[in-house]
Amino acid sequence: MSSKKKILKSTETYLDQINKLRDKIEHSDAIVIGAGAGLSTSAGHLYSGERFVNHFSDFKDTYGILDMYSGGFYPYKTLNEYWAWWSRHIKLNRYDEQESQVHKNLLKLVQDKNYFVITTNVDHLFQSNNFNKERLFYTQGDYGKIQCSKGCHNKTYDNQELITQMVHEQKHMEVPNNLIPYCTKCGAPMSTHLRCDHTFVQDKDWDDAKERYQDFIHEYKEKNILYLELGVGGNTPVIIKYPFWELTLSNKQATYVCLNLYEAFCPKEIENQSLCIEGDISQIISDLLRTNEDS
Repeated sequence: MSSKKKILKSTETYLDQINKLRDKIEHSDAIVIGAGAGLSTSAGHLYSGERFVNHFSDFKDTYGILDMYSGGFYPYKTLNEYWAWWSRHIKLNRYDEQESQVHKNLLKLVQDKNYFVITTNVDHLFQSNNFNKERLFYTQGDYGKIQCSKGCHNKTYDNQELITQMVHEQKHMEVPNNLIPYCTKCGAPMSTHLRCDHTFVQDKDWDDAKERYQDFIHEYKEKNILYLELGVGGNTPVIIKYPFWELTLSNKQATYVCLNLYEAFCPKEIENQSLCIEGDISQIISDLLRTNEDS
């Protein structure tokens, strides 16, 4: 289904939309949650503004970096600088701030349902807020792992101890040489486990999660299934948004729901099977819980 085709936004009142979504959740056979960066933003994981300045003012002043997203692509001249940035970034977004009320509230909505989560987020907020690990598929990697920068072997490594030490011992935006990790197989520098090119390592955990997700989709794709898209933007629509549209189009029992602060829409072809709500995801989920309690 092409993204160039006519897309539509809902004209129903907000309360009508909330009530309809509550009913869809209650009566669905299964729920697939597709989560993008907008959900993490709603949880407070802002990559710019005050949160960025509070933790990266030295990088901002020295390199002119204006937010955490662009800082990840900066061409640092040395591995010492590279790991100074990434260790601080990872510690903040993967280990320091893992409490998320919006994720906890989302779990309350779906914990008694057959659910599965596919996400492009790499901050681990689902698992840290008690979602079942066996029902999660992190497609784009995990801040909590490192891999060979050349992808020479199909394995990732937990990084919490190393990252903590890097943050503690870095000075003047550089980590000591002895903390820079190198691949034990080929000798190349290690890198973050983030999908940015063909070197991304899809290890056994990744493959197993993908298989569980595909099995879940296969089991329910012709039943009363709810595709709940949360905060997915235009950077990687082929992972969540477009497949959700296609799966909804192919199954008249399916429902597509899009929650997004500014970009809640659907193609005309699935208009009658869709519900698009613009607004803060955290507030929408809180309102859903509130209407559940009142009903």
